[in-house]
Amino acid sequence: MQRTLYIRPIGLYPAPAEDQEGAIWGGLPIAGGSLAFSALEVIERYPGGANRRIVGLGEFMERDWGRHTLAAADLFEAFRAGRPRLAGLALDRPRIMGIVNVTPDSFSDGGRHDSTEAAIAHALRLEAEGADILDIGGESTRPGSDAVALDEELARVIPVIEGLRPRTEKLISIDTRKAEVMRRAAAAGADILNDVSALTHDPDALEVAAETGLPVMLMHAQGDPKTMNDNPVYDDVALDVFDFLERRIRACEAAGIPKAKIVADPGIGFGKHLHHNVAVLSQMSLYHGLGVPVLLGASRKKLIGQIANVDDPKDRVPGSIAAALSSIAQGVQIIRVHDVAATRQAIEVWQAAVRGSEAPISK
Repeated sequence: MQRTLYIRPIGLYPAPAEDQEGAIWGGLPIAGGSLAFSALEVIERYPGGANRRIVGLGEFMERDWGRHTLAAADLFEAFRAGRPRLAGLALDRPRIMGIVNVTPDSFSDGGRHDSTEAAIAHALRLEAEGADILDIGGESTRPGSDAVALDEELARVIPVIEGLRPRTEKLISIDTRKAEVMRRAAAAGADILNDVSALTHDPDALEVAAETGLPVMLMHAQGDPKTMNDNPVYDDVALDVFDFLERRIRACEAAGIPKAKIVADPGIGFGKHLHHNVAVLSQMSLYHGLGVPVLLGASRKKLIGQIANVDDPKDRVPGSIAAALSSIAQGVQIIRVHDVAATRQAIEVWQAAVRGSEAPISK
C-alpha cells in the first residue's frame, strides 16, 4: 500500500539536558542524539502531488489526524527513539566513514590504492585522521561504470580486509553488491555490509546478509550504475526514496535482519540528476522517520561540481564538507567521505559553534 503521510522534523538545534518530561526548551530530542526538533513539516501525498505545511509540536500532538493517526504516531515515535549501537559503535555524535577504493576506475581516486599494501596503508591513514568506519570497496559504481567479475572483486578486497583486520580496532565495512563477496568479507573480519543496491542486485544477497548476522547499509539507487543517470524519473524524489528504503527495511526484517542492524542511505548521485540530489539533501531529516540511522554519501560527487563549477573531483572538498555539515545539522549520524581529516575538523568546529562549548560531545 502506498504511504500517504510523511513527517519531516525541522527547526533542529543543539539539545541541552532533558527535563523530567523529556521536553527540551519547547522541542524534543531526535533519534537519541545531540539535536532536538521544534516543529514538523507534514506532507500528505496524493496521486500526482503532495500538500506540505509546517506545524508546531503542540498542534501536531493535539490534533486528531483521522485516518493518518497510526502513521503519524509511528513516524513521531521513529523520530524520538534512540538509535542502538552499530556493531558496537555509539551514534551519539556524527560518525565518519572513510572511503578505501581498491579499484582502478573509481571517479575520484581510482588507481591510487588498487594494491593490497596501498589500500591497507590508506585505511590506516584514514583511521589516524579520525575515521570511525573503514569502507573497503572493489567495484566502482560511479555512473557509467562496468560491472566487475566476482573473482576480480574478491581478489581486490579480501586480502585488504584480512591484512587490515589485525591492525585496527575500527569497524570495517565491505562495499559490495555481491552475496559471495559479503560472505567472504564477513569471514575475513568485516563488521558491516554496505550495498548500493540495498540487497536487490544479487538474488542471494538478502539471505546471505541475514546469515552473516552483520549490520547492513541499504542505499537507494534507481537503475544499474551503467545507465542509472541516463533518464531518472520521480514523482517526488525525496518521498519516492523514502518509500523505497522503507520497503527494503521491511524486506530485511522479513529475512531475519533486525531493524536495529539497518542503516539507510538515500543515495546521492545514484539515478538522480542535480535537482533530484539537491531536493534530497534539503530534506535529509525526513529519513529519520524510517527509524534507523541515516548515512550521507556526497563526498566529491558530481552535484558539487555542477553547483560550484568544479570539474576535478579532488577540488570538491569544500563542497563535500558543506554537504556533510548541512546533513549533520539535520541529525544525520554517519558521513561517508574521502577526506577524513578535513571533515573531522569541520565537524568539530561546527559542533563547538552551535553548542557554544569547545568540549566535545563525547570521546
